[in-house]
Order: sequence, then C-alpha cells, then structure tokens
Amino acid sequence: MALLHLTEEQTRTWTRAQKDQWWFDNVYRGDMPQLTIRSGITGFLLGGILAATALYIGGKTGISIGVGLTSVILSFAIFRLLHGAGLAQDYTILENNCTQSIATAAGYMIGPLIAGLSAFMLVTGKIIPGWQMVIWMIIICVLGVLIAFPLKRRFINDEQMPFPEGRACGVVLDALYHGSADAGMFKARLLSITAVCTGIYQAITSDGWMKLLQFKLLRMHEWGGMKEPWTLHERIDTYYYTWATKANAWIPNILGTDIRQLGLRLTLDAAMVGVGGLMGIAVASSCLLGAFINYAVLAPIMIQLGDIAPRIGANGAVIPISRGEIVNQWSLWWGVAMMVVGSLVSLAGRPEMFRSAWRSIKGMNRVKAEKPGHDVLGHIELPLMVSYIGVPIFAVLGAWASHAFFGVPWLLAFISLPLIFVLTIICTNSMALTSWTPTGALSKITQFTIGALDRSNPASNLIPATMTAEISSNAANLLSDIKPGYMLGAKPRQQAIGHVIGIIAGAIACVPLFYLLFLPPDANGVRSTATIVSDQFGMPAALQWKGVAELIAKGISSLPTSAIIAMSVAALAALTIEVLKIVTRGRFPLSSVSIGLGVVLPPDATFAMFLGAFLFWIMGRNKTPGTRAHDIWVEGLEPICAGLISGAALVGIGNAIVNVMLN
Repeated sequence: MALLHLTEEQTRTWTRAQKDQWWFDNVYRGDMPQLTIRSGITGFLLGGILAATALYIGGKTGISIGVGLTSVILSFAIFRLLHGAGLAQDYTILENNCTQSIATAAGYMIGPLIAGLSAFMLVTGKIIPGWQMVIWMIIICVLGVLIAFPLKRRFINDEQMPFPEGRACGVVLDALYHGSADAGMFKARLLSITAVCTGIYQAITSDGWMKLLQFKLLRMHEWGGMKEPWTLHERIDTYYYTWATKANAWIPNILGTDIRQLGLRLTLDAAMVGVGGLMGIAVASSCLLGAFINYAVLAPIMIQLGDIAPRIGANGAVIPISRGEIVNQWSLWWGVAMMVVGSLVSLAGRPEMFRSAWRSIKGMNRVKAEKPGHDVLGHIELPLMVSYIGVPIFAVLGAWASHAFFGVPWLLAFISLPLIFVLTIICTNSMALTSWTPTGALSKITQFTIGALDRSNPASNLIPATMTAEISSNAANLLSDIKPGYMLGAKPRQQAIGHVIGIIAGAIACVPLFYLLFLPPDANGVRSTATIVSDQFGMPAALQWKGVAELIAKGISSLPTSAIIAMSVAALAALTIEVLKIVTRGRFPLSSVSIGLGVVLPPDATFAMFLGAFLFWIMGRNKTPGTRAHDIWVEGLEPICAGLISGAALVGIGNAIVNVMLN
C-alpha cells in the first residue's frame, strides 16, 4: 500500500503535537507484533552473523558495510519459506523491521574494532583483554542510544527529515509485504545462489577447509604422500611465479624492485568484488588510482632513494621490504594527509548540514515532553526521563572505563564528553540529509583537540576520539533505523530495546572473532599486535588513526623530508579535488578520501574492487526497467554483492576456525 506522509506545508506549519496525533491516527499499527521472541532471536542471530561478515570486510577495506537490507531480505525469505511449509506463522512487517534494527545495530559494533581500538594496540603494543573491549563498547553504544531518542522527537517526529537510507529500507519493506512478494523472493534467491557459489569458491581456495576435506575426511595424505593440501590459488599469478622460478624466467620489477614486494599481485578476492559493486565505479576508480600512484610510481622511487629500506628486527633479523613496510615507513603519511584533508574539506563544503545542526541545537527546547495526558505517544515512545538519567550515568561509566582499561586521564576523558553532543548533532543532520556520517573527519577533531593537551600518551587522543566517533555514529545510525519504523507505524520504545539487543549481539560476535582473525596465537600460544595488519587484512582505518596519533606524538619533523613533501602535495591535491567536487556539485569523478584509502589498502584488493565496480557498471548500463537483465544487474545489485561478501566472509571466518582446531 502507499506509505502515508505529511506534505511540506503540514511539516512546516503544524506543531509536533499535531504531527504526533496525525501519525497515531493514520500510521500507527497498534498491537501488530513487533519485538517478539522470534524477531528478537532472529535479529540476534542474523545480527551476529552479519556483524561477523562486516568485521571481515572492515579488516580488509576499513569500510563499514550496511547490513540492513540484507537482514530484511533474509528474514523475509526465511519466514516466508517456513510459513509455506506450515512450520511458522509468516513474519509481520513490524517484526521484520525490528529484526532489521537489531541486525544493523550489531553491524555498527565493528567500528571501534577496525579503527581506534586496533590503532591503540598498534601504537602501544598492548593487547586489550576481550572482556574490557566488550564492556567498553556496550557502554558507549548504549550511551549513543540514550542520546538519540530525545533527538528522535526533533528530527523524525517534528522536522520529518528524510534519512534516505532508512526511507529506502521502509520502502523495501512495504514493497515486500504489500507489493509483489515474488520480487522479494527473487532477490533472496539471488543472494542465496551467489553466497553458495562464492562459498564453494572460497572453500577451494582455503587451506583450512582443504586440510579438513583432504587430510581428515578423505585421508589423502596417507596414501598420496601429501604434505600440504591442494588449493586453488586465490592469487592467480602464483602459477606464473612458480613456473618462472623453476624455469629461471623473467620476474616483473619496477626500478629493480620485484613487484611482489610492492604488493602488485593479481588476486581474485570475491568479497572485494562485492564491495566494489556496492561502492560504485567512481569510488573504486579513485582507490585504484591511489594504489597505482603509490605502489607503481612513488614506492619504487623511495626504495631507490633509501627512504624505504629493509629494517633490522628485535632479534637482529633483516625484515625485507614488503607492502606493509612500504606503508609503515613512508606511504602512510601522504595517504593519511589525503584522507584527513579530503574529509575535512568535504565536511566544510556541506554548509546546509551545519545550518541544520545549528537550528537543531537552537530548537532543542521544542523536544520537551508534553504535559502528562497530552502526549499522545507517551505510552510508546522511550520516556525522555530515561535519557535524562541514563546519559550522565553512562557518560561517567564511559569515562571510568576509558581510564581503567586504557589509561586515559580522568580530566581528558571528561573533557571529551561535551564534544559528543555537538558531534552527534552534526552526524545526525548529515545522516538525515545524505545517509552519510562524517565520523572519520569528526573523530580527527577530537584526536587533535585532546592531542594538543597531551602529546605523550596515545591513549589520550585515540580512545576519546573512538568514543565520540562511535557514540555519534551509533546515535545517527539508530535514527536512520527508526525512520522506517516511523514510516510503517512501529513502536519506538520497542525499537530502542531492539537496538540494545543488537549492540549486545554485535559485541559478543565481533570481539572473539577479532581475536581469531587479527590476533591468532603462535605455536607457543602467544598473541602479538604484529599480526593485526597482514597481507590478508590491511586494516586501513586503523593505520589512518595510528598515523594521526603518531604524528601528534612525534611531530611532523620526525618524518623523512620526502614524506613531508608528499604530505604537502597530497593535502593540496585533496583540497583541489574536494573544491572541484563542490563546484561541480558532485560531478567531478575523483574522491580524495578514496585515493588515500587506495594508498593503505593492498593493491590487489583495490584491483578486485575495481573489477566488481566495473562489472556492475557495464552490466547495469542501458538496461530497460522490467526486463530480466534489469532485475538482475540493477535491482539485484545489492543482493548479489551481499551474497559475494557473505559467502566469502563466512567461509573465510570458518577457515580461520578450522585452522585453529586442526592446529
């Protein structure tokens, strides 16, 4: 059915009480099941699984992928099939919306793990105990929920702001349940088939799964004399290098440096193909450009000049030049300059966001609750008193945890708290207008502010910046999740409870998995922060945060002259690119943040992302709506990409588990 909404004139002229009464009379679905036992359990389980896949992709790309629409399609298909088999009642639209809210909340939990917390461990060399990470993350994310709900009455009930991503989710839900269910099942089939095919491919390329199959199940090593299982090499060029080594044939190099040392490998990573499809051709091309400039041009020159050189390890062993060494010794600095300057200029180039934020701050007195008996939504909204009491309590808990777990001085922990409100207002306005939260840029404000007060302790700027970034983004993303519920007539109070369930699910799923993927024990059972960044997981977000923290601590004078020059040129280039984007209203095809991301990502990952983006761009061109090709390549883009990502990620995670069990 058609989704009801207020006209622009009604939004502009009606009071919030009038808007609430209209919503209650025309949209609210009363006692339709929403937060039920099955929707809570389904959301908890889906949220944990999808958060795991998001962590896997975040470690590779530094990008937090959305899981909302994937959870909507999966839960719709699961219960439609169960209902068809006579095993369960069909899901209501509000149960699905509640599941989506829980799952997306779980997916947001990866942010600190792939950025600030990893950077803290890289800088200090200390491994944070898992229970401390779980407690700290839950505290700050619940604080985000408590801050969000007073803003909900302002941004959603009163101003009726669009929240494009949330609105799209509401439209999809309405189409599934009140339009053509066949379209929803078609997308579910696309996702499932792609995930299964990708999973099979990923299993064939995985050493753990192949050991389990060939050695444990088929016992091929007993009669075949095999020492290693056969696998299909994900790095396709391995076959050439194996032959070239035996035949003493030509090995490609740039200025005398083997291109394998530069990370220039041909890898068919299915997950990265899916990520590229989601990010689009412009962003993927910018990432590829950054990788080409860095690894094919600048890095070989710096190796020739000696600014990138083999290092001597703690045990006296020579650490040869590799992609990781190239990034840590030199490239990180101009990549970070590109990303930081680009994100700050992009943020400054959105004046409507700041004007809207200022109006919101000035108008916060309008979100006061009506007198008892006059608030028509009082029995279904989260009471404002919960936020008024909960925010100070959880703010103090957050400061305590930051001090007790990470050594942040009490004063600096409390100084960062006022920034939370301002940054949350900015993030929420940005999410409401564009579905984009500028957490990367805003976190740097906290990092530089706190860093100016204490340069000696990296925890002083990393942890407060992580806290403010996660709270503001969590609040903004929660409101984006509440938007479809508001469109469909859901109970906001139950959405808040669902979001907290998702927070717990995400923390429980992601923290143990973080240890498994990024901090695996060695043969002696010892874990080391040296494994956080690897060829498989580039951890670009963590490297960016680490770079800023080290720059604050050591100062720019500690860098090689060539790195300072590169940073200056990169900053100027980022400024130019973002100004051109502003002047052309977004039509300029390059993104400075994406170019910087390409510098710290493994170049084979950027190439796979470009392949994915190019494939969907080509296949989606000139497809007529209503045709099968349009349904697959345009309407089915997100399900196919979600299948590529989830199939590769889940089997990749399983491979890590199998290896631990076999060892």
